[in-house]
Amino acid sequence: MQDLPTLLQSIPQGYSQGLVRGVRWAATKTVHNGGRSVKIFAEELGGNDFVSCNFYRTASGLAAKPCEMPWEKVERFLREFSPV
Repeated sequence: MQDLPTLLQSIPQGYSQGLVRGVRWAATKTVHNGGRSVKIFAEELGGNDFVSCNFYRTASGLAAKPCEMPWEKVERFLREFSPV
């Protein structure tokens, strides 16, 4: 996915809150290894939905490893999350 780096940049580092389809979410973005790996964990506030994914910078580009969920769910969250 060509715009994955841009989508990752749209999530602030550390803890933040934002909206996805009008619903408030809490997101935590943790950067490791000098930016070579990034963890995103987000949960719906007042609900039971969540998103979790690790991202790794490799020689061939950025690789995404969703945690027990389809990539499409992670991608949708990254596209729709709007920090408030």
